[in-house]
Amino acid sequence: MPLRFRQFLRLLGSLLIVYAAAAVGALASIDAAAYYERLSQPAWAPPPWLFGPVWTVLYTLMGISLWLVWESTQRTKLATGMFVLQLAVNGFWSWTFFRWHDGLLAFTTIVLLIALVTATLATFWTIRKAAALLLVPYLAWTGFAGLLCWTLWQANRMALG
Repeated sequence: MPLRFRQFLRLLGSLLIVYAAAAVGALASIDAAAYYERLSQPAWAPPPWLFGPVWTVLYTLMGISLWLVWESTQRTKLATGMFVLQLAVNGFWSWTFFRWHDGLLAFTTIVLLIALVTATLATFWTIRKAAALLLVPYLAWTGFAGLLCWTLWQANRMALG
């Protein structure tokens, strides 16, 4: 099999992994826009329609980042394991917030996610800096989402446990 075709298959596999995780989170988020709009929100909260496009871009960057690590000769099991762990926690968050309406669990989960994304970024940095840099927007958005999660939880104690 030619090298370029193998690289393409690895890229496709990386994207499929992150999009599969996105699908797991999406299952919990079927009614997310309507639920989100019913919550008391801060003035700086993004509109519901923005989340889909932002997450699509972020998941694509995450998939490319994983692919770059896989293509590196310095690839490690730790880096891949960290990536998979943060991806699982990412998918879990949607369930805590949108399906179970548990503000404390959602906030705790997103704090864990921020720590795991940071650790993944640091691990990727030692392998391939470009892969790590592709995770910076994800970390920034997750930090913003953490602040939003906290604010929504505090303002909607009845709706978010």
